[in-house]
Amino acid sequence: MSDAGGGGTTVVHGAAELVVGPRDGTPGDGRPLDVVEDGAFAAVDGEVVAVGPTAAVTREYPPENADAAVDASGRAVVPGFVDPHTHAVFAGDRSDEFAAKLRGKSYREILAEGGGILRTVRATRAASDDALVENLRGRLDAMLARGTTTVEVKSGYGLETETELRLLDAIDRANDEHPVDVVATFLGAHAVPEGRDPDDYVDEVVEEQLPAVADRGVAEFCDAFCEEGAFDVAQSRRVLEAGRERGLAPKVHAEELSHLGGTKLAAEVGATSADHLLYATDEDVAALVEAGTVPVLLPGTAFGLGADYADARAFLDAGASPALATDFNPNCHSLDMGFVQTLACVEMGLTPAESLRSATRNAALALGRDDGTGTLRPGAPADALVLDAPSYAHVAYRFDTSAVETVLKGGRPVVEGGEVLA
Repeated sequence: MSDAGGGGTTVVHGAAELVVGPRDGTPGDGRPLDVVEDGAFAAVDGEVVAVGPTAAVTREYPPENADAAVDASGRAVVPGFVDPHTHAVFAGDRSDEFAAKLRGKSYREILAEGGGILRTVRATRAASDDALVENLRGRLDAMLARGTTTVEVKSGYGLETETELRLLDAIDRANDEHPVDVVATFLGAHAVPEGRDPDDYVDEVVEEQLPAVADRGVAEFCDAFCEEGAFDVAQSRRVLEAGRERGLAPKVHAEELSHLGGTKLAAEVGATSADHLLYATDEDVAALVEAGTVPVLLPGTAFGLGADYADARAFLDAGASPALATDFNPNCHSLDMGFVQTLACVEMGLTPAESLRSATRNAALALGRDDGTGTLRPGAPADALVLDAPSYAHVAYRFDTSAVETVLKGGRPVVEGGEVLA
């Protein structure tokens, strides 16, 4: 919801640490964040207008004159989290598949038996429009309470034109009604529907679904699941190029379960991001860096699958700016970007500063947001988190509960004491 801030002035002051955003430099250089001690920022009409030491900011913008003021003494303030990869609109439950995986069944085996994505498709097609919107709103509430202020949500549990449009309409409605900014991605190429030939289904996506989505104007991106058992490189290329021709920027699910070539495809089609990358090679990394495609790493997926994690350090060493995301879906049931940062530190070797940068500014770049989203620099949306902790390191350090106490969206408090305000 782009106008969440409304009018007025907001001042957040006295922060033990105020994270402004990434520090200028090369990814992986050991200096990822610009941090102001005893920091403050002021926002007018939802946009940051001043940031720096508290004495300087409050001299120009006295808290007593502001429409809203937050005394952050002893606490850290960081930009709102950006979650650039989720599948948050769906119906049904697949918790029993978690137990099946623990008994040794692979994701591909579950999918071949009619479970996985196809099971969620059946439940989603049967759900009402209102139920889909209500499910999504509840998940957005949970994300917001944990600090996510901008989120990408994909369709992909319809696999036919009518339900894909219903899902994108649900995303659009939620964006209009909820404080979180919701970015829509069309993912008709998520799986091959039961009983369908893959090439015939790609024809439907390209010739029927994409034109309908573009005409409705309800998606910003077009994604494809380039994976064995889903869509090969040639099929994925058809979908992504057709989407680009209709004004939808490409994204790619790449190298999640095997190495198929989706990463190089992402680079070749100029994708905004390539996501997952568990099996990416050094050549893949170099291709993304050269193309300027943002690598999106999803450690929750590896955690849930019991798989190896993507090599985050390889991306940093190559000069890329990797983003982090939850991949929230029925097979990866976590809405918490804080826990994602914990996994990125413990399992992928990032520092707390690197993980925070990857969950804020880098993640915004994975959504093509160049307006300062994911920072608290002047001109940026005033999306900020006040932590119940003295340092930003507590985001990743505190994995039993969320460190987020207060959330401001466009300068307006929308979460206090960890509770979403009505």
